[in-house]
Amino acid sequence: MVRGLLLGGAVAALFSSALPAQADSPFEDPPPDKIVIKVATVNGSGCPQGTAAVAVSPDNTAFTVTYSDYLAQVGGGAPSTAFRKNCQLNLIVHVPGGFTYAIASVDYRGFASLQRGASGVEKASYYFQGSPDTAARTHTFNGPLEDNWQATDETDWAQLVWAPCGVERNFNINTELRVNRGSSPASSTSFMTMDSTDGDISTIYHLAWKECPEK
Repeated sequence: MVRGLLLGGAVAALFSSALPAQADSPFEDPPPDKIVIKVATVNGSGCPQGTAAVAVSPDNTAFTVTYSDYLAQVGGGAPSTAFRKNCQLNLIVHVPGGFTYAIASVDYRGFASLQRGASGVEKASYYFQGSPDTAARTHTFNGPLEDNWQATDETDWAQLVWAPCGVERNFNINTELRVNRGSSPASSTSFMTMDSTDGDISTIYHLAWKECPEK
């Protein structure tokens, strides 16, 4: 079932003057209109139905994916399949006319409890429907570790992958958590999450904007 999420809002003031289209340089201000995001599908062991939500920042410069049941773990009687969890979000993103966007950076956050000898991996990839360009990043965390974790993926302006102008293409986000027991005792438990006992941990995707070239 498609769930419409109409979030965010118009910026405080409209543009005071028209800015020229620039196909190869950053457009510093986000468009003064709402982004509409519809969650087309949510699939994966890390995001059972009803456990992932999407929100857009009021200034249209970022959106947040929040997970409430994203946990990978090994040892301590955990099922053999629990060492890896994944989530694929398929989003329909409608942006104001005349603009396009790209994912400039991504902040991933969670909590890790890794025993000495164990390790955890956070992996993410994202791409537009029909595009051959896929951005993928991997971050590894080694035990012993008992703390919040954060990983940031950044993309240079020249390497940004822009959404096609004039058409709506679904945006796909694939994330994965993997915990490896390594040399840690089989009786011990190691885990890695994208959630928190005192509130959901968010994954934030920062947007870059530019005007579409005039036809």
